[in-house]
Amino acid sequence: MPTHTQVVVVGAGQAGLSVAYFLQRFQLEPGVDFVVVDRGPTTGGAWQHRWEALTLGSAHRVADLPGMSELGLSFETADHHRPAKDVVEEYYRAYEEHYGLHVFRPVEVMSVFNRGADLIVNARVPDEHDPDYREEIVTRLLVNASGTWRTPFVPYVPGIRSFTGEQFTTNTYASAEHFRGMSVIVVGGGTSAIGFLLELEGVAADLAWATRRPVEFNDDEKLSMEGGVRAVAEQDAAARAGRPLPSIVHGTGIAKTRRIAAGIERGLLVPRPMFTRVEPEGVRWPDGSFTHADAIIWATGFRPELRHLAPLRLHNIGGGVTVANGAVESDPRIFLAGYGPQASTIGASRAGRAVARQVIASL
Repeated sequence: MPTHTQVVVVGAGQAGLSVAYFLQRFQLEPGVDFVVVDRGPTTGGAWQHRWEALTLGSAHRVADLPGMSELGLSFETADHHRPAKDVVEEYYRAYEEHYGLHVFRPVEVMSVFNRGADLIVNARVPDEHDPDYREEIVTRLLVNASGTWRTPFVPYVPGIRSFTGEQFTTNTYASAEHFRGMSVIVVGGGTSAIGFLLELEGVAADLAWATRRPVEFNDDEKLSMEGGVRAVAEQDAAARAGRPLPSIVHGTGIAKTRRIAAGIERGLLVPRPMFTRVEPEGVRWPDGSFTHADAIIWATGFRPELRHLAPLRLHNIGGGVTVANGAVESDPRIFLAGYGPQASTIGASRAGRAVARQVIASL
């Protein structure tokens, strides 16, 4: 990797690649003027880590990257029966190669800190003799597009640590087969929770679904324009105020596909109010009843992964980061791509262009 550059982009998922595409369009040279690093062993961002049974047809809509049509590729026309991880990996690899984005991987950014007016990116890189070998990149600006995959959110529930069964989060779920014959409780009101329930039906011995708030199903099979606009507005308001980001699905609702509608009719997708306590062998519901559980799957969302930026002290007094149009208010050298209203679920093309323009203006 270069030791000096003007811009470092952390993460080569949808948000990072979108920014990189526009930086190149604005005449910056990949690998020289800007450097993209990604901790994954291959292309695809967080999608490379998703479970095998998740297909494009059952996943959140995967938005096309800017300029992807030039390759004759689109997720809209891809095989929706194939594992999403495989399709995204293939398409992103073709995209990186076509545009010559020179992504360096696997490179894990451990910390970002100040050295005078410069930013220092301390990264762990492969070395056969030293598993913790580090290199530094000196840069003027940094675009953080590290996403959320490594920071799942699990709400505190009394007794959660007393549970003697297994507990999983969305990013540790591998396959339904692991739960064969088990009593399973799925927690969460989003697409992942619903997907787990549909996959586990007929595999797990018993299933229960708990949500912290009522699930809003809408009759559109795809994300509606109105729902998308509302989600963007909610995310933007929270980011500008430096508050914790709300759930995107709270603004968009759940699209009632034919598969989901059938699950509702069968009585599978009928949530119960959140249990009030976890006990060693199960959960206690608000009405006092008890359900035995061998496993609990927490499909309760994620938080932005910003730990490596901790030395820069970007968080405000309330614990959030104040961000407007992708730019961090407390440090104009830092941009957050795929954050808040730029979340990849909503789409990253316009957001990538907006961040890239601000980066160019700051150079």
